[in-house]
Amino acid sequence: MYLEYQDFLFNCESRGLSPKTIKSYRNTILQFLKYIEREFGIKELNEIKSIHIKKYFKSKSDDGCTFVYINSIHKVLKTFFQYCYEEEYILTNPIKKVKFHKEKKRIIETFNDKEVSKLIDVYDFSNYLNVRNKAILSLQFDTGIRTTETINILNHHIQEGRIFILGKGNKERYVPVSIELKKILKRYEKIKKMYFKDKNIPDNYFLSRTGRPLTVEAIERIYKKAGEIAGIRNVIRCSPHTARHYYAIKMLENNDIYTVSKLLGHSKINITQIYLSSLTNEKIIERGQVSSPLSVLGGVGK
Repeated sequence: MYLEYQDFLFNCESRGLSPKTIKSYRNTILQFLKYIEREFGIKELNEIKSIHIKKYFKSKSDDGCTFVYINSIHKVLKTFFQYCYEEEYILTNPIKKVKFHKEKKRIIETFNDKEVSKLIDVYDFSNYLNVRNKAILSLQFDTGIRTTETINILNHHIQEGRIFILGKGNKERYVPVSIELKKILKRYEKIKKMYFKDKNIPDNYFLSRTGRPLTVEAIERIYKKAGEIAGIRNVIRCSPHTARHYYAIKMLENNDIYTVSKLLGHSKINITQIYLSSLTNEKIIERGQVSSPLSVLGGVGK
């Protein structure tokens, strides 16, 4: 069964899946196969039944894993077994009869408007690092792009009124650039040009102090430092992903879910629907009043 496992990973690489996704697949499937071999003495993929998968999920639950985490394992194993079935490594798909756990509805806690302003204002235009950090925060709050997408932006990706984004699975999209964001990016570009004058640097739009491409950890540190200085609430995780949450919720207040899903680079709309739970009743009522049929018609009853 380890041969099928290796073949699946090779297929993932040939399809151009990201190293992060492949690493997740590798670790998740390997952990499952080792459990199956250790607990049931199974060495062939065809011997795995639905009951074995259910017992694995039960063991995870007993270890204190949440249903959200167990469902993430379920999704990976489902992909793996479906591939093996299509490649005829197995005659029947054992995970087909295993249901997903019912997850509790989550209310996503994110920044409020005042906190976002305070975070961005932590950094000024006094030097290269400050203006770079300000530009990164502004960009992520104003477009909702992922950290890896931010790191991979090249100079020519910044276009008039929009930015080219290479997303998950090498999927391409554009995000708009507001007037406010454009002003900040222009000031960043000016200071960056002076800072790296006569230096040989890569084409990445955002660079480290020494002229190297940024890492995920570097951007996370930018948020952590800003959060400490700005005094962000303890219940809020000060991170790029929370900035993405903020963007999604703010956009859903004034836009349809299909538009927001495209801007976020979601492959499926049900991923975007998670953010709908964070809209307050007041916001929903406000939206309903503004977009009601009679309000749109205007002049009725005069």
